Amino acid sequence: MVAHNKTIAGKTLREWRDFSPVIGDICALRETAWINPGKLPFAEAAQSCPLTMADIEDAAARLNRFASYIKLAFPETAGAGGIIESDMVRIPVMQRSLEQDEGVPLRGQLWLKKDSHLPISGSIKARGGIYEVLKTTEDIALQNGCLRPGDDYSVFASDDFRALFSRYSIAVGSTGNLGLSIGIMGAKLGFRVTVHMSADARQWKKDLLRSKGVRVIEYKSDYSTAVAEGRKQAESDPFCHFVDDENSQTLFLGYTVAALRLKRQLTEQRIAVDAEHPLFVYLPCGVGGGPGGVAFGLKQVFGDHAHCFFAEPTHAPCMLLGMASGENNRVCVQDFGVDNRTAADGLAVGRASAFVGGLLRPFLSGCYSLSDERMYKMLARLADTEGIYLEPSALAGMYGPFLMEKSAAFRGYIARFGLDAQMPHATHLVWATGGNMVPRAEMEKYYSRGRELANRAVE
Repeated sequence: MVAHNKTIAGKTLREWRDFSPVIGDICALRETAWINPGKLPFAEAAQSCPLTMADIEDAAARLNRFASYIKLAFPETAGAGGIIESDMVRIPVMQRSLEQDEGVPLRGQLWLKKDSHLPISGSIKARGGIYEVLKTTEDIALQNGCLRPGDDYSVFASDDFRALFSRYSIAVGSTGNLGLSIGIMGAKLGFRVTVHMSADARQWKKDLLRSKGVRVIEYKSDYSTAVAEGRKQAESDPFCHFVDDENSQTLFLGYTVAALRLKRQLTEQRIAVDAEHPLFVYLPCGVGGGPGGVAFGLKQVFGDHAHCFFAEPTHAPCMLLGMASGENNRVCVQDFGVDNRTAADGLAVGRASAFVGGLLRPFLSGCYSLSDERMYKMLARLADTEGIYLEPSALAGMYGPFLMEKSAAFRGYIARFGLDAQMPHATHLVWATGGNMVPRAEMEKYYSRGRELANRAVE
């Protein structure tokens, strides 16, 4: 419980609640929605941004160079030529089911981006995490004179390169999925990998990492402690590269490449994104790197026609709090009496990334929070309607499209940008962030919990 007279970033809790009704909702653990008053037209926002499309294209080119290695090291990617990418699928039965549940029709079409089924590590973290490991790999090879421009990167599968990388280590702090991406790829290349994991990380993720030869250090505290301890230990080792989920520009750029690939997928599906056909994207958010990178890439590719929203649990809305308060990472959810305990383990983060919060401020459309119970119910509903099984956190984005119809804040956004007439032609894309690697027994528990909650709501 937070004392009402305690000062948080210069205001008492009572003053914060008066400052923003959204903060009152956050403190009360109520589902809420916030529209970004600082969102700028894309051309204006891009002028002061330190990153550009050229940075995204550079990251995409690096991933293409590594495709020949990835194809060898992970045969499941051979069909895609060593490119790690997920499908985009329409989910019409889920759309009709949720329309009935929510009591409103959804204008436009509901689609799912299945990063939950990305090869190698089965989550959105395969984008940024694997990319940072690969860039580190390339840097070390170049520094040691073992790689020249134009070389075929399949050479990284050789024993000589594994011997080279065994002299180096990689470390990361994680709630789970980023650790899997870093650990699986790093160990495959030959690095000594350490993953510092928070108390809310799933046991099966720890067990899987250890089975790959990864060292896992567990903490009784939350994500921020795991990251801080990992960073501290890595600083004392000149041969250790620390993947900093809170501040890494490299990690961020790995995520941005998704936008270039999504553009191709939309073209293949004959889906237009323009002034008459807006694209709304709903991204589950933890510390912010993954959704931030994807959102930034989408804004670079589609400009003002892309509208990106972050989704967070009511018990861990760190980006929502940082944005709504204007304090970014200078406040955390615990400051406001929010416990940061959620079944959406990948989103169990108390303090948002300063880097992402600052960079995304002029680009982001808004944020919303939802309960664990709602995520569980939608998890079961998606399994029943479309046969797609996700982990709870991956369902956070599924509520967003219906807030466009139900929430006064979101309806105000539509009015503010003059989008009402275009909504019947909108594409609503829910970014599914993880689930394919969840053990069957664990997934059955998720599903049973969702069905139980759904049945209880009907009674």
